[in-house]
Amino acid sequence: METIYFAGGCLWGVQAFIKTLPGVTLTEAGRANGTSSTLEGEYDGYAECVKTVFDPKVVTVRELMGYFFEIIDPYSLNKQGEDVGEKYRTGVYSEKQEHLQEAKAFLREREDYDQIVVEVLPLSNYVRSAEEHQDRLTKYPNDYCHIPKAILNKYK
Repeated sequence: METIYFAGGCLWGVQAFIKTLPGVTLTEAGRANGTSSTLEGEYDGYAECVKTVFDPKVVTVRELMGYFFEIIDPYSLNKQGEDVGEKYRTGVYSEKQEHLQEAKAFLREREDYDQIVVEVLPLSNYVRSAEEHQDRLTKYPNDYCHIPKAILNKYK
């Protein structure tokens, strides 16, 4: 199994979608690349993200990127749906250089490459979100989500 982190706005919908994808074995709501190792205190530069554990024999990083692009607006800087702010930026993070290379190759191959604002960076820090944010839309299906329900359930 391998691990990659996807930031696509509010993590509730991102997690609900990613956990239905083929080859994904585990997801966890969290924060990527902030400066703190705690959930306490002021905003520290993190992006809301979903830790994604996947089987590379079933799904590749490029395929995961394709799925990811179904649920984000890749041209929107620090905003997805009604969620606005740096913590809602789009990004892909990993501790494996190969993952980052695959993600960048996916972006470069797109005709709209020059307009895309999805960051692709090494994971420098990860903090698991509070329990109330784990699988939030499963527990509270009527909570706000910027991803339409038809797309959320597309791969179930």
